[in-house]
Amino acid sequence: MPVPTTENLASSASTNESHATRSPVLFLIFNRPEPAKLVFEKIRAARPPRLYVAADGPRANRPGEAALCGQTRDIVKNVDWPCETKTLFREQNLGCKEAVSSALDWFFAEEPEGIILEDDCVPSPDFFYFCDTLLEKYRDDPRIRHIAGGNFQRGIRRGGASYYFSRITHVWGWASWRRVWKDYDKTLATLDETKAAAALREAFVEPIIVEEKLAMIGRLKAGQIDTWDCQLDIINLMSGGLCIIPNTNLVANIGFGPGATHTRNLADKNANMPAGCLGALAHPAPDDFKACQEADIFSLGNDLDLERKKKKRRSPRYRLKLALKKLLRIG
Repeated sequence: MPVPTTENLASSASTNESHATRSPVLFLIFNRPEPAKLVFEKIRAARPPRLYVAADGPRANRPGEAALCGQTRDIVKNVDWPCETKTLFREQNLGCKEAVSSALDWFFAEEPEGIILEDDCVPSPDFFYFCDTLLEKYRDDPRIRHIAGGNFQRGIRRGGASYYFSRITHVWGWASWRRVWKDYDKTLATLDETKAAAALREAFVEPIIVEEKLAMIGRLKAGQIDTWDCQLDIINLMSGGLCIIPNTNLVANIGFGPGATHTRNLADKNANMPAGCLGALAHPAPDDFKACQEADIFSLGNDLDLERKKKKRRSPRYRLKLALKKLLRIG
């Protein structure tokens, strides 16, 4: 897959180009040196005072992967600004769930708050300013648990401010606090599924979304999905917390393709969305301090192909199949 250039990913010039981030940054890398270089150049321009770099180890059954992992790790040698750099380089492959969650454990054990970027999420300069400002503004506000860089509204603005509130935890470039991460549980061992169902129905209303989320919870608890972020999404939801979503997309995900762990579909509408310009930061009014349910259903509807599933459920064949299942259960 050809790697997009920085120019392709920026829709307009930043209004905060000269901003040097105050927050520490955790950079999560693995085996893709070219995308990682693009992300690193954005971090380099932001000049964070502390940079944490975590890398999973190569898989033993993938010829050539050790060399790619080594090339990706070498990027850290290009830190040329006043910066304290720390690394967590795994020798053995842990997989997505273990590698990322343990890296976040490490980061938040060291830092009370910070910014997290993966090696395929290219931020605009405004992303760092956005995170810096809101990490400070909501540092001690338990209502806010997450700051996202990605926007998936396809150009629809939600309110008149620079950002809105959501019940969805997006992780394509994000920031948060130790006070939130301390609640994280990669196994969801203590999650009450009955309470989760009630929280999902309140948050999203749409039955198909609730069913899909509950099915995912079941697979996570059974250890069938090698991921870390869905757990954070559910925990934040169950905590009643809000996620901040910018009204302009601030991160371009360039990781779609065959080499990706989860985002393999190059035709996905979320692939390579341009990272835009934030402008002057305007905060929502106090009356707007609630999740935008319409925006959340729009995002999840696209992710879950909601309209196609609704159409399928209206079909006579599906209704007959459902009726037969009910008869079998009764019998």
